[in-house]
Amino acid sequence: MYLNNISIIYYVLVGLLGLIVGQFVEWCNIRLPEYKKVFSKEFFTIYLKNFKPNYILMVAMAGIYIALLYFIGWQSNLIDQINLIKYFILAPMLVSAFCIDLKLQIIPNRLNLTIFEIGLLFAFVQGIFNIQVGIDMLLGSLTGAGIFLLITLIGGVIAGKEAMGFGDVKLMGALGLFFGWLNMILISLIAFLLAAIISIGLIISKKKGTDAYIPFGPFIVIASFTVIFVPFDILFLVLSKIFTLGMYKTIV
Repeated sequence: MYLNNISIIYYVLVGLLGLIVGQFVEWCNIRLPEYKKVFSKEFFTIYLKNFKPNYILMVAMAGIYIALLYFIGWQSNLIDQINLIKYFILAPMLVSAFCIDLKLQIIPNRLNLTIFEIGLLFAFVQGIFNIQVGIDMLLGSLTGAGIFLLITLIGGVIAGKEAMGFGDVKLMGALGLFFGWLNMILISLIAFLLAAIISIGLIISKKKGTDAYIPFGPFIVIASFTVIFVPFDILFLVLSKIFTLGMYKTIV
C-alpha cells in the first residue's frame, strides 16, 4: 500500500522514530534550561530508570515526522533527500524551543547554538552543490536576526524595555540557515500576525494585562512549521491579502 507514492511501511517506521524522538525531547526540556548536558550518563541511570512516557510529545513528534515524509517526499539519492533530513533534525529542536519558552520564557543558548551549528553544516553542504542555495541560507540568517534585532533595539528606545528577548533574535538567526531569506520574511510576518491575534484575544479575555510578557518563541516555531508545510506561493498570496487589506490584486 502506498500513500503519496511512499510505502506505508516508511510511514510506520518514521512514526515509530517520532515516538522515540518525542520522548527524548522531554529529556532535553529538562536538561537544557538547567544548562546541563543532554547526552550524558544520567539519561540512562536516572531518566530511563524512572521512565514515564510523555504521550503528548511522543504523538506530536510522530505526527510531525509523518507529515514531513508526506509533504516533502522520499527521494532516491542523498542530495535530493537533504531537505527531509534537515527538517527531521530541526523539528524536535523547534518543539523543544516551543515548550521551554512557553513554560519558562527563555530559549536556552545551547539550543540556539545547536540549531545554528547544524544549520551552518547544512548550508555548507547545500552550498557545495549549489552556491546560490548556500548564499541564500547565509542571507536568511542575517535577515532573521536583523529583523528581530532591529525590533528589539527600537522597542528598547521607544518603550524603555526590550520588545522581545535576545533568545528570539538568536533563534531567528539560526533558523535562517535552514529557510533562506525569503522564507524568513514570511516566518517573521506569520509570527507577528499570530502574536497580535493571540495577544489581543488574551487582553480582551482579561487573561493577560497590557503590560504582561508573552513569550514570542512559540509563535516563531508555529510560523516555521507553517512555512515548512504550506507552499510559498500560497503563503505569499494569503499574507499579501491580509497586510494589504484585500487590495493585493489591485496593486499587482
